[in-house]
Amino acid sequence: MSEIANTARRWSLRVNRVVEIACVVLLALLVLDVWLGVLVRYVIPLPLTFTEELARYLMIWMALLAVSSGIAYREHIGVEFIFGRLPAKMRRWLAVSFDAMAFIFFALLFLYGLGFTIRGFSRFTMINAIPKAYPFAGVPLAAFMAALQLLLVGIHDFFSARAPERTGATLVQGEE
Repeated sequence: MSEIANTARRWSLRVNRVVEIACVVLLALLVLDVWLGVLVRYVIPLPLTFTEELARYLMIWMALLAVSSGIAYREHIGVEFIFGRLPAKMRRWLAVSFDAMAFIFFALLFLYGLGFTIRGFSRFTMINAIPKAYPFAGVPLAAFMAALQLLLVGIHDFFSARAPERTGATLVQGEE
């Protein structure tokens, strides 16, 4: 059974690696965009108006995608005071229950986010008049990635040889 847990952990880390690379790329683009905005506003007077709007959407996309990375490292909120004092079997079921509740939340967010994104094609951004569906697409994408990470982390928690010691126990350190 722990082979299933190890496979889920490996897939979780692979997915997380892709998300982390995407977040780093978004951060680099955000920094370059902000530098360009400062440059064209105070140094070189060019009429580039897209920088503020682009910075806003890059930051939102990056923050939303980072949620799945937090889930992969088990850095999301948990009630440590009670969780750590429970017996191992109860901790396992409680961790899987937390994962299931969060999975349902993110699955619903994904479904509603798709509708929100589709409706965004009829609305346009203020400065550049691009369809808001493109910035809005970050919500269902991030919710999908978070739900996928929760599924993998939940499989790991359920099939692991040891019950999680705490709700924030990372999957990256140590072996089963």
